[in-house]
Amino acid sequence: MMNAEKEAIILFGHGSRIPGAGEGMEQVAARMREKLPREIIEICYMSRLGRHFPEVFESCVARGATKIIVMPYFLHTGLHLIEDIPELLRDKAAKYPHVKLVLGKNLGFDECIVDLVIKRLVESKDLPDIREQKPPTDSPDGG
Repeated sequence: MMNAEKEAIILFGHGSRIPGAGEGMEQVAARMREKLPREIIEICYMSRLGRHFPEVFESCVARGATKIIVMPYFLHTGLHLIEDIPELLRDKAAKYPHVKLVLGKNLGFDECIVDLVIKRLVESKDLPDIREQKPPTDSPDGG
């Protein structure tokens, strides 16, 4: 049975002026594409480097998406989640009434995050004192 709705998922991150800062979110999107091959999976950023929501939204619509779920790639609820992102979505929803636009849940709390923090703690136990660490001289993308 064929579903008439073509769905797109947009991971919406904060953004950074540091090249390569969104690499983790890009890796998550790549794995999601493997696990959800029928879905359009894209990423965008609130600010700074990278593609922004209006451009990514319109790209999804051009690819035939009739339902777009925007997943905020934010751990905590803050101003971007309460005001900025909903405002961006409402603007596009008004211009594209034929597209169902959903603001998904942010990452928030989940037991798997507790496990991840413990994993990172274990990985951090043997790191040197901050006074012994040298600041990075290259950007994260090697440039």
